[in-house]
Amino acid sequence: MADSKKEFIRGLRSAWEEEMRSANNYRALASRERNPEKRAILERMAEAEERHAQRWASRLMELGVSPGKYRESLSDRMRRMVLMQSDAQSAAKILEAGEEGADRLYARLRDAAPSESDRIALDDAAIEERAHSRALQEFDASASIPQGRLQRILGRERWHVRAGGWIGQAIYGVNDGLGAAFGVVSGVAGATHANSEFVLLSGLATAMASALSMGSGAYLATKSEREVYEAEIERERKEIESNPEEEREEMELFYQLKGFTPEEAHAMTSRLAEQPQQLLKSLAHEELGLSEQTFPSEWPSAISATLSTAVGAAIPVIPFIFASGTTALICSFVVSTLAHFAVGASKVLVTGRSWLKSGLEMTMIGLGEAAVTYLLGLLVSPLIS
Repeated sequence: MADSKKEFIRGLRSAWEEEMRSANNYRALASRERNPEKRAILERMAEAEERHAQRWASRLMELGVSPGKYRESLSDRMRRMVLMQSDAQSAAKILEAGEEGADRLYARLRDAAPSESDRIALDDAAIEERAHSRALQEFDASASIPQGRLQRILGRERWHVRAGGWIGQAIYGVNDGLGAAFGVVSGVAGATHANSEFVLLSGLATAMASALSMGSGAYLATKSEREVYEAEIERERKEIESNPEEEREEMELFYQLKGFTPEEAHAMTSRLAEQPQQLLKSLAHEELGLSEQTFPSEWPSAISATLSTAVGAAIPVIPFIFASGTTALICSFVVSTLAHFAVGASKVLVTGRSWLKSGLEMTMIGLGEAAVTYLLGLLVSPLIS
């Protein structure tokens, strides 16, 4: 019984921390949300999370445990920074993954609950978390009721694309640089019997080439993305001119997705249609998920990709600066393996997945890559001896 109570207290404290974390994230997103309906939804969800947190804090006090003062971890702050950099749909998907995790936590807690009143409270909270998941899905047009008609319209406008945040690019930049350099270092070490000079030269060359390639690629891709968005807005303008009735229907459907009745959606769209420029901006915002202020900037993307790739690529090479031979190879293997796990775990900031699963997955991929390139190096070693 004592062990069960301890397990319940640990789980309840985790639930309290998760609710506090979710409330802060919803508050942050609400502060940047320009759409009043969506902002109101986010604020109501934050209030609900705060109510849950207060309920668990009170229950902990009843069990003789003080939850203390909630303190955000570095991971929490970084995840919020990713959320604030992401577009609305990406942020909603990350938060939805968090709500599903909370639902699973409540299911486990219910099994360890010491009383029927605790189980009822947990069931109530789980129901509300699932309601939050459904509300978050409403931020994605594909999950809403008038789906068929809207998708038929958007299906003819397949030139629409969406943007991502530069923070995610930095994480994947580190991953690409680390993977490329680790493979090269392993292969050259196998071919040259861990000759430090060869490994160091090839590793540094790989780091430089990878960083410059990623940086220039990010710059050109982001620049092209901006140009595509500008072209899309111009196409949307022509759509309004050539087929105004269909575009008005499209706008009405977007309003219905927000919860307005067909009559209300028709009235608001009619008002917008009186000002074609405003209708264009509204359609661009709803279809593309952006406004003119959300265009990505080329230089932050390029600098982020360059520096992050260089950092990742330098990790397997650094040991060969301070050591040589087998010692350097073992050190490179250890630090690169740990770095693969860290990079994989950090992806949780973007994907919302389990950090342990993501870290182990990345580690296994890195080790597999190193093994293949090292064996390849051993095979070609006689040819260069």
